[in-house]
Amino acid sequence: MRHSALAGLGFALLLCLPGEPASAAGVPAGTDIENTAQVNYTLGTSSVTATSNTVTLRVAEVLDVVVTAQTPSVSVSAGAANVPLVFRITNTGNGSEAFRLTLQSALGGDDFDPVAAVPALYFDTDSSGTLSAADTPYTPGSNDPLLAADAFVTVLAVHGIPAGAANAARGFARLDAQSRTGTGAPGTVFGGAGTGGTDAVAGSTGADGEAQSEYLVADLALAALKSAVVLDPFGGTRTVPGARITYQVVVTPTGSGTAIGAVLLDPIPPNTRFLSGSLRLNSSVLSDVADADAGTYQATPSPTVRVALGDLTQASGPQTVVFVVTVD
Repeated sequence: MRHSALAGLGFALLLCLPGEPASAAGVPAGTDIENTAQVNYTLGTSSVTATSNTVTLRVAEVLDVVVTAQTPSVSVSAGAANVPLVFRITNTGNGSEAFRLTLQSALGGDDFDPVAAVPALYFDTDSSGTLSAADTPYTPGSNDPLLAADAFVTVLAVHGIPAGAANAARGFARLDAQSRTGTGAPGTVFGGAGTGGTDAVAGSTGADGEAQSEYLVADLALAALKSAVVLDPFGGTRTVPGARITYQVVVTPTGSGTAIGAVLLDPIPPNTRFLSGSLRLNSSVLSDVADADAGTYQATPSPTVRVALGDLTQASGPQTVVFVVTVD
């Protein structure tokens, strides 16, 4: 078997979760495709059938892998430790295959290099999407994930953030997954190295997949808290036709730095109508049309309240938006 170096193979098999809808390269590797022809004819009054020899072709293994970033961008604070990026590795070939994983944490084009933890890669054993005691460290060559066709495994790439990283700075990291059988240009053949001793062929990915994710330093965070007060036509608080619902959204900035160009968008719920003239920002009346003030009610493409909050810092304090709808 070509994966003879796989110590800890049983553990790797436990990581092979069912994949999403079929994406593997067709017929399973090692499957025999057999074909026999017949010739029917008549001799005198007798029907005769001549059978050809059977031609058997064995399906080769296609080596393909796709890596996807489940968290394209993760907000962090400068100096944060053990923050994971989440990746998914999917075997899109047609046979079971083991993959070697490599993390690249020093990439060009970003503002800082995330500091890889030791160890840096973990299997998300408890499927939590966060680093926990249940997660298993990855050791190259020891527990390389062995994935059936269409199976995937979730991997956490864990880093620390430099204390001096500036607000809005970005740091990139990339996870690579390569077939243990081999990689190469699509069509590269690895004779006899596939499932059941068949050939293995590099597929469209070259048996080498990668995906990049990023950390975004966001020392300032905006939290939005929404509440509703109902007044029905009878003076009660039941949500009945004709009732008015007063929505309040409080946006609170915390931390250092500046959130530039903050905008609140709040879709008007189905089966309700926006009450013209009800829009307020910090108790100030806003018009419904696009003009010099911060508020707008837009009916298309879908009814929505839009309020430009501007550049916010912690010193800006809570920003309170209020508007009213009526129940149809």
